[in-house]
Amino acid sequence: MSTTVTQAPPAEQRTLPVVAGPAAVNHNSFHPGDAASDKAFQALARGTRSGTLKLRGIPTFTDVYAQRQWMKEHMAAAFRYFGKKGYGDGVSGHISMRDPILKDHFWMNPFAKHFSSIKASDLVLVDADGYVTEGGAQLPINEAGFMIHSEIHKARPDVIAAAHTHSVYGKTWSAFGKPVEMLTQDACNFYGRLSVYDDHGGIALAQDEGRQIAEALGKENLACILQNHGLLTVGRTVDEAAFLFSSLDNACYSQLLADAAAANGIQKKIISDEVAKYTADAVQGAHNFYTEFQPEFELIVEETNGRVLQ
Repeated sequence: MSTTVTQAPPAEQRTLPVVAGPAAVNHNSFHPGDAASDKAFQALARGTRSGTLKLRGIPTFTDVYAQRQWMKEHMAAAFRYFGKKGYGDGVSGHISMRDPILKDHFWMNPFAKHFSSIKASDLVLVDADGYVTEGGAQLPINEAGFMIHSEIHKARPDVIAAAHTHSVYGKTWSAFGKPVEMLTQDACNFYGRLSVYDDHGGIALAQDEGRQIAEALGKENLACILQNHGLLTVGRTVDEAAFLFSSLDNACYSQLLADAAAANGIQKKIISDEVAKYTADAVQGAHNFYTEFQPEFELIVEETNGRVLQ
């Protein structure tokens, strides 16, 4: 039986500077809302007194093929980032990303290729049944990864990307079958948007396990802790899913440290619901979570001399 535990809900441009001047005309938007008019997002930074200097947010495209390439480049960078963070564990771990052209297809990492060596051209395009198709690398994918991710994409049309690995802190905290507490401001990224899947059924080689995980994730959550397994995050961009995964893994690390200290008599102070909601309302936007990942994206492009984009 699958159950969920959810916290109380609240009442191809390759060089993308975080701040830009007046934006070009937007066409074929693939994200919710326009960054320039997103007041919560724009409130996170300060530009000119006239208000013409604004945060750029998620770019938009007139050419869906350029959009696809841009998305693949950011997906490859997300894998490189996961490699730097040590999230790889043998052949476990995957990111999926919905294709902007073939909406029932999505991109995945090839089986048994190290996260740290992935380039945009290494990504594999699979159809709705999980079979490798033309248009991407002709390499096998992880069967369990498809079983989990395909069900998430079916259940959540708003989700562009989903990320799951067996990161050390995430899978260790998952053994408790509980959400993280609002111990820090960063943990508030997940306030009201985090669930727990507490019915681990072993390696996900059957669709039922994937369906149950998708059900546990729910219709609004950004992340799910898979008991005895690891973490799962989703996003409206692959950048968002990658940033949230790292943020949740860090929150699990903080939780483990805080609980160890508390066991020795040091009292924890939890952020109040009022303050956590206030923080969540400010940060839980698609543009913000996309932007949070851009320093890592730009650094990876620099460190690889652009090879990640190939």
